[in-house]
Amino acid sequence: MELQRLRVVFRTALELPDNAAVDSLEYRGIEKWDSLAHMSLVAAIEDEFGVMLDTDEVIDLSSFDRARQILEKHGVVLLTD
Repeated sequence: MELQRLRVVFRTALELPDNAAVDSLEYRGIEKWDSLAHMSLVAAIEDEFGVMLDTDEVIDLSSFDRARQILEKHGVVLLTD
């Protein structure tokens, strides 16, 4: 269910439809994921999962998959559906 939570965070922060596929999203891969939306996404991830990303992680958060890897590094177990 955790992976679904991450999908919801991406859809909400990037203002995407509820059914939008996000697993393959990459930074600047869609028009809505610009630098401002990136910071909103970072804040939303931190709030939802109770983590604090450091500067390198914020810069490195370049895709949905990378977000998953960063969260796992913080001890968030992202179970698949």
